[in-house]
Amino acid sequence: MGPHAPRRGSSRGRCCRRDRRLPHTRILFLLQLAMILWCYLMAVFTDPGAVPENWRHDAEDSGNPSFSSSDEQESAPRYCSRCQNGKPPRCHHCSVCNRCVLKMDHHCIWVVNCVGARNYKYFLLFLVYTFIETVLDTLVLLPNFIEFFQDEHRRSSSPGDIAILFLAFVLNLAFALSLLCFIGMHASLVTRNTTSIEVYERKKSVSWKYDLGWKRNLEQVFGTKKLLWFVPLYSTEDLHNIPALRGMEFPTRSDAIV
Repeated sequence: MGPHAPRRGSSRGRCCRRDRRLPHTRILFLLQLAMILWCYLMAVFTDPGAVPENWRHDAEDSGNPSFSSSDEQESAPRYCSRCQNGKPPRCHHCSVCNRCVLKMDHHCIWVVNCVGARNYKYFLLFLVYTFIETVLDTLVLLPNFIEFFQDEHRRSSSPGDIAILFLAFVLNLAFALSLLCFIGMHASLVTRNTTSIEVYERKKSVSWKYDLGWKRNLEQVFGTKKLLWFVPLYSTEDLHNIPALRGMEFPTRSDAIV
């Protein structure tokens, strides 16, 4: 009986140390969860951008010097036979939503919505905060993962609990790695001012006409107010001064080569 007493005492000591760390972990966890829910709801309920009824291409008549003519603008206006309406630049028809979406990236079943010009930022933030939350979960479960490989007499939890926590760690780690790959792909698209749909079109051109440099490309999605980059909000000034956020017009490079 005596030899086992110190081990039980040390186990209780470890549990007490963990309990003292839990409040900080819970606060961080709840903050991340709040950001995930906020970004998710914004991605779900924000209209990605619809083409106005009877829209006609008038970009060539614009006198805004920040916009240069592109091959797409100089060619015949694009028209959607399904919507029976004109199609602005970078607009694509979604067969799921049965409508044209401004600067469409893809239709996401997880947010039950299209990801387009007006909710792309919210979708990206949802991915990032979900990844951070998953990494946090993985780190919290790491001691239990290590404990799985320890001798049975050194474990502080029952074999069943350890097995469940081990499985939770593996699933969280796998999910975090998959999210990291997905975030990496979208980070590459954002810094090149490209969408998932436009990747093939971009490969056919020598220089992508919408690529304004990584800094301006980020501003085309997140806005110029860097403090708002981390929340699903835009400043009124950015919504007014950056047409790309509205999804109807996009600045192009004057030296672009197709």
